[in-house]
Amino acid sequence: MSAVTPASPGDCFQGLGVSSGIAVGPAHVREASGIEIPEYSIAKSKIATERNRLGRAVQLAQRQIRKLQNRANTLEGLAAEEIGYLLEAYAHMLKDSRLVRDAETRITDERVNAEAAVQHELARIASTFEAMDDTYIAARLEDIKEVGNRIIRNLTLKSIRPFSAAPKGSVIIADQLTPADIAQIDPNRIAGVATTLGGAEGHTAIMARALGLPAVLGAENLLSAVSGGDVVIVDGKAGQVVVLPDKSTLDRYRRRRDNLTRRNRQLNRLRRLPAESRDGTTFSLQANVELPIEMPMVEQAGSEGVGLLRSEFMFMNRETPPDEDEQLSILLKFVAGMNGRPVTFRSLDVGAEKRGQSTIGELNDSAASALGLRGIRLAHLNEDLLLTQFVTALRAANHGPIRILLPMVSTVSEVQKARQTLKFAVAELRRRKLKIPNPMPPLGVMIEVPGAALSADALAQVSDFFAIGSNDLTMYTLAADRANEHVAHLYNPLHPAVLRLIQFTTTAALRARIPVSICGEIAGDPRFTALLAGLGLREFSMTPANIPHVKKRILSMDAVAATTRATLIMDQTDSGRITTLLDDFNNFS
Repeated sequence: MSAVTPASPGDCFQGLGVSSGIAVGPAHVREASGIEIPEYSIAKSKIATERNRLGRAVQLAQRQIRKLQNRANTLEGLAAEEIGYLLEAYAHMLKDSRLVRDAETRITDERVNAEAAVQHELARIASTFEAMDDTYIAARLEDIKEVGNRIIRNLTLKSIRPFSAAPKGSVIIADQLTPADIAQIDPNRIAGVATTLGGAEGHTAIMARALGLPAVLGAENLLSAVSGGDVVIVDGKAGQVVVLPDKSTLDRYRRRRDNLTRRNRQLNRLRRLPAESRDGTTFSLQANVELPIEMPMVEQAGSEGVGLLRSEFMFMNRETPPDEDEQLSILLKFVAGMNGRPVTFRSLDVGAEKRGQSTIGELNDSAASALGLRGIRLAHLNEDLLLTQFVTALRAANHGPIRILLPMVSTVSEVQKARQTLKFAVAELRRRKLKIPNPMPPLGVMIEVPGAALSADALAQVSDFFAIGSNDLTMYTLAADRANEHVAHLYNPLHPAVLRLIQFTTTAALRARIPVSICGEIAGDPRFTALLAGLGLREFSMTPANIPHVKKRILSMDAVAATTRATLIMDQTDSGRITTLLDDFNNFS
């Protein structure tokens, strides 16, 4: 058991707010598991026995997952679907994954015990993923670790205490909570959760949101400062955990909790309302997604479609790309989840932060740099991979509306070449006597580099639609990586250059009479809604949780007044003045 350093009254620990809401209650502390993993050599004659022992541990893990799936079926609505998708993914990993196969190989080749073999494989995968320094990859690593640690616990006969013993209204404090841990939490009994480890992009965070549990992850030193029974406050939006608050602090947070509850009820009432401004201008609010388990949240938010479906997750942690049938099976989950509403499928965008052997092949790491073989550039170097994605999208389009989006485009020739590949995909369907969708999926371009924005009028002649990727467009325009602490302060979407590129792109699309949307952080921030609307944008794609907030801003906004203010803003040359004009409009309209 770790030593506890008693917290001083009112101590506040900062972490990542991953599921909004406020929880107040006594702490239920789960100590770090600290499983000691033995490592020893085995005789050649014992290899088969050790591999069988690993196999039994995997089978036990599969039974445990089935038991969790049965429990998940007793939950309701969003949470049940969310957890169900995840547990299905765990079951698939236990059935067929590099982790298990390579652990078996390590037992044979190195003659080590099963626990050590699994642990070494986890370390190897972790070192590869962590070198990529990307939150998306870190989230996938979390899932692999959960499966591997479950196998190790079964091998070492170590179990984890369930949360059923926690008093009603408790706040779970732990070193780390896996998605399977979250699946065992009853939201009617547990008020919230806080951990010292974890990230905002992982399944633990996603599932906490699905259960409506206020959650803070990554609050360093929290576990060592809290004792069981201590009153704690979890602020899931600010990412703060307050230990032993005084009476005035308690009263303040309880009032905030009550106000938040009322506000959420009001936002929920907007779910089925159209996104229409006060003067009758209609908007389309869609969701950015990357995993099937997010689809219940998309539905809950009242999304009008999937504005950006990232396909990278299909290619992670594998030596060979997924085949056509596997990709189709996954894509159809998104199409079914939208029930007739459009799904915009972005072809593979693998770059420096998401590279994998299944996509870059024999190329070295420098080829996949941020300014190297990203997106469509890499796809055109691996035409078979792009062809398979196009064939998959065409087959899925027979079951619901699909749009195909090309990432990292900078030239007209890249789009023309992609159209030729799309023709090959149609020919492939004809050759196999498979149904060709009618109408054909539109082929669009993602505007995320300055070169594409500045040539948007030419790109509009060969594209069926545009999607402005505001995050990358801002980064490349200002040569500032927001994840780099040394230059993050330079990353500013209200920089006049960024706004002019957005305006130029939007104007080119409207002139060519093709749809244009915007995704990225500014699309999901109500502060920017009026400005983007004033620039002519009517389609926004964002994190599902942000849709009600943006819709609320649209309902209170006059689109004509927003256009007038945007015109004034575009005459400015100073970011500070732009910020003042925008905030003034938001405060008084």
